[in-house]
Amino acid sequence: MPRYEFRCRACGDTFEIERPMAQSSAPATCPQGHADTVKLLSTVAVTGRGGVGRESTPRGGGGCCGGGCGC
Repeated sequence: MPRYEFRCRACGDTFEIERPMAQSSAPATCPQGHADTVKLLSTVAVTGRGGVGRESTPRGGGGCCGGGCGC
């Protein structure tokens, strides 16, 4: 189940809530009981190279953008 990150505008606390995607935009109450919260934009970080690097990717073979930028 996805986790969504929120910040409380009253106390500044940042917290996560696990809920179904259908409820992703539902309001959330902070752990301190404040209702004035805002959902934060979460980013996904993928680390590691998995053995495939730029050196081993031939030009035009996909790269970062499908080969259109010549990287």
